[in-house]
Amino acid sequence: MKKLLISALCAVSLGHASAVMAQTTWKLATGYRAESFQTENIFRFAQDVEKATAGQLRIEVHPGGTLAKLNDVRQAVHDGKAEAGETIMSSLAKDIPIAGADSVPFVVTSYSDAQRMWELQRPLIDKHFTQRGLKLLYTVPWPPQGLFANKPIRNSADFKGTKMRTYNPTTQRIAELMEAMPVDVAMVDVNKALAEGRMDNMITSAVTGVENKVWGPIKHYYEINAWFPKNVVFVSTKAFSALKPDQQKAVLQAASSAETRGWARSQAVMLDSTNELRAQGIKVERASSELNGDIKRLGEKFSKEWIRSVGPEANSIFIPYYTSAYSKK
Repeated sequence: MKKLLISALCAVSLGHASAVMAQTTWKLATGYRAESFQTENIFRFAQDVEKATAGQLRIEVHPGGTLAKLNDVRQAVHDGKAEAGETIMSSLAKDIPIAGADSVPFVVTSYSDAQRMWELQRPLIDKHFTQRGLKLLYTVPWPPQGLFANKPIRNSADFKGTKMRTYNPTTQRIAELMEAMPVDVAMVDVNKALAEGRMDNMITSAVTGVENKVWGPIKHYYEINAWFPKNVVFVSTKAFSALKPDQQKAVLQAASSAETRGWARSQAVMLDSTNELRAQGIKVERASSELNGDIKRLGEKFSKEWIRSVGPEANSIFIPYYTSAYSKK
């Protein structure tokens, strides 16, 4: 009897050990803070995956650059430091130029436009990721970039001689074309720069404006929807291929849900932030028809410049994008 009991206990112990050994854990690195709506969506994605796989696949989310800084996430996945990661897609443009399509300014003007752009961009991102040992899971856009200004802006001529905050080559180029004086100001220094009169306007999202409490010197916010930058969540092909077929299916289904949920959440965050700007006394309005016309011309100029810099592959996005836009008119 004693021997039978010992044998049974050993069997249970071995069964438990086998179950533990069968469990797979992925580390997912992101440079964004845990409170970001993007990161909250990732946590939900991880929960959905664990539930759908009955705990056989766990995803440990490492936010705030604790595992890898934002611009180092892709390399961390490549090197095996993390199985999965999230970064802003435009940060990959140096190696994958087509990844910068969603950050070409004044081309996409609404979430529906951004979705249409993504449908054209996605097959190319899939292709380039596959070539680099990565698998695309999903993307979620940030709220659109708007125009903050200390004085009314009715057309592009109103920018002439003003001091515009710049923080990357795109915003630098916008300032040049608007004949504004570019001022390199980090976001953490925006309020100080405004108080000191070192800047008059800037292009950033309503969310960023609220997070930095720009009300006071800033009196106007124009919903120009300059561009819709997207974050991309991906996994190494090696880690994904090691999963059982049913687990792979569960990951892809959870990713699809995360993308749908994330796009809706982005729009909700945009509305909440815009309402907060109003509550703080900033005048929120649409751009005038004259400014819209100037912006449209700039968008065509930027897209042509981008196509020339990227090459023929860019045509597979912008030709059908503009064709479908014009066909709806």
